[in-house]
Amino acid sequence: MLAAAQRLRRSSDFAAAVRGGRRVGRGSVVVHLTLPASGPTADRTPEPARIAGAEEAFAPARAGFVVSKAVGPAVVRNVVRRRLRHLVRERLSALPPGSTLVVRALPPAAEASYARLGADLDAALAAARAPKGRRSR
Repeated sequence: MLAAAQRLRRSSDFAAAVRGGRRVGRGSVVVHLTLPASGPTADRTPEPARIAGAEEAFAPARAGFVVSKAVGPAVVRNVVRRRLRHLVRERLSALPPGSTLVVRALPPAAEASYARLGADLDAALAAARAPKGRRSR
């Protein structure tokens, strides 16, 4: 389970991360990652509802999950959400403080193994953190 300070709960937080973050899809997941501004002249992304200004430097990395009905019935969606939550909890400390991560499960996530979900998540996070000028296909 993620700590309360590490979870996205408001729709405005999700919207800010999806609108302002980098989107990368790999296999059974799509990752939206918003990294904190690196300096005073850096472009500002839409800020989450609860984090503003100086507090951003001390804010932990936060994560949220989107698992739609296209993934499957409620039991399957909850299994996928629990697996993703556990995988992200292990990787959240590697993100810079103030980062916002939204993980969206695609329908193939319902049949994906835990190891496959982990590999897809790792690949997506690596691609989202890569410099913008360098993109591989």
